[in-house]
Amino acid sequence: MSATRLTLRRAATVTALTAASVLAAAGIAAAHVTVHPESYAKGATDGVLTFRVPNEEDTATTTKVQVYLPTDHPVLGVLVTPHDGWTAKVTTTKLKTPVKTDDGTITEAASEITWTGGKIGAGQFEDFDVAFGQLPEDADQLAFKTLQTYSDGKVVRWIEEAQSGDDEPENPAPTLKLTAAGDDSAAAAAPATKTSGKATTTAADSSDSTARGLGIAGLIVGALGLAAAAFAVVRTRGAKS
Repeated sequence: MSATRLTLRRAATVTALTAASVLAAAGIAAAHVTVHPESYAKGATDGVLTFRVPNEEDTATTTKVQVYLPTDHPVLGVLVTPHDGWTAKVTTTKLKTPVKTDDGTITEAASEITWTGGKIGAGQFEDFDVAFGQLPEDADQLAFKTLQTYSDGKVVRWIEEAQSGDDEPENPAPTLKLTAAGDDSAAAAAPATKTSGKATTTAADSSDSTARGLGIAGLIVGALGLAAAAFAVVRTRGAKS
């Protein structure tokens, strides 16, 4: 085998492996159950949280989604948006520490929302919208532990909470950051997405942007690899002449 062919083959192999790794990371980044927007101001009122649930299985559908709301820092006034084919059940619990509001003292709050009856197929996702009356003022973030049940009986537990400075866990819980009131970085204006039906397309959000960014990075890596191979060929031919 000539030196030129060997150089091209090595460059192509490195390029393919690198691009594949980047694109695989893009798929992983988009596969988690997430909450949108990613942040709200502490004590925000009359807003909407959107829980995005992608189907990760090729041979099974998602048939049940359970989102657990924290009760130590409760979300008040929870309401669910109807979704075609899905039935939502909101479970409430008595609070250990009642919450005082302008409208009185709240002693109960939602602790779980369960959606059943619908299906999320392979390569699809569903957005579940939850309206709230008020977010807590005494927390920096809220973790919404989620269970995702498939038609083959498999249950994926999105319940792991990332610790400060650690890498993202394998099955992270959807987490909402709570920022100081008036912070411009708080996305309290509106939910990130709005979907209907089986939700195969939506407006862009940060998770999708990350996946697309990684995908583009993979293409760039591929282009750089090809350029390096071409340069190697030119250099080899120059050396022979």
